[in-house]
Amino acid sequence: MKLSGRDAARYLEAPDPKAAGALLYGADSSLVAMRRAALVAAVIGPKGAEEMRLTRIGGGELRRDPAALGDAVKEIGFFPGPRLVLVEDATDGLAKTIDAALGDWAPGDARILVTAGQLGASSGLRKLFEKSRAAVAIGLYADPPGRADISADLAKEGVEAVSAEALGDLESLARGLEPGEFAQFLRGLALYKRGDPAPLSPEEVAALAPRSQDADLDTLLNHVAEGRATDLAEEIRRLAGHTNATSMTIAAARHFRALHAAAVAPEGPEAALSRARPPVFGPRRARMARQAGALGPERLERALAWIVDTELDLRSSRPVPAAALVERLFIRIAMLRRA
Repeated sequence: MKLSGRDAARYLEAPDPKAAGALLYGADSSLVAMRRAALVAAVIGPKGAEEMRLTRIGGGELRRDPAALGDAVKEIGFFPGPRLVLVEDATDGLAKTIDAALGDWAPGDARILVTAGQLGASSGLRKLFEKSRAAVAIGLYADPPGRADISADLAKEGVEAVSAEALGDLESLARGLEPGEFAQFLRGLALYKRGDPAPLSPEEVAALAPRSQDADLDTLLNHVAEGRATDLAEEIRRLAGHTNATSMTIAAARHFRALHAAAVAPEGPEAALSRARPPVFGPRRARMARQAGALGPERLERALAWIVDTELDLRSSRPVPAAALVERLFIRIAMLRRA
């Protein structure tokens, strides 16, 4: 049986005890692993592995010993409680072996959970589970969660109160992170908010969110975009100890491309920055929106052209004073605010 949407979500939270097994597949291995862990816990409980009620069989191992699956399913456990056989990294070549185990399955046997990578519509393994009345197939896709999903996930972690602005920032952040990374971030938020009844705020989300680049470099680029030419040379020399010149120009290109996209967006800078990859939100979004508005598209285009020229100089085969080139570039950009 094929499950999707809410049906799939309900099954992952509370799997049917009468079902013989399930197939989880998808191109995002971290998402498959995350859903697999949740389903294992839902079937056998948090102590199932400790009580030896979980048997793991790799796809390669099962190809070498096809009888291993049937034996594990029929095996009698030492501890009472439901048992599960997990077949990882399965391929279409195992469809017949898994079909035989499902066909021989009876109530009281260990249930079967199979995980796989991306499977097309013609996949034999996928068709086996989709057509079975005793098992289910769930395709996992890396679509970012919506506000309702994020609220539900936070509620499960004990965070009931979330401001509308913080929820919007979390939705933007979900579009820029891998599913597993975003889930880990929500767990961190929940730990931070434990015992705090106040609604989760945008400032808290921004403070705890993973950063895409070095904080000192981020501060330097903000100073450049805001025209603070004073002490730029000292900031650059301090950063040069752990960040090379090419990395600085790459980060500058990313920052000023985001500003340019925000400056020309018809819906306004803040909305454009929310859609950026990775998304920008909270106080940082407001700050970058002000930078985009103050510089404007024309001056930002000049800044981007200078950045490209500097990158070409740094990548040339001839020796160049890298630190001096970056220092000159950033001071020129900072002076644009006075043009």
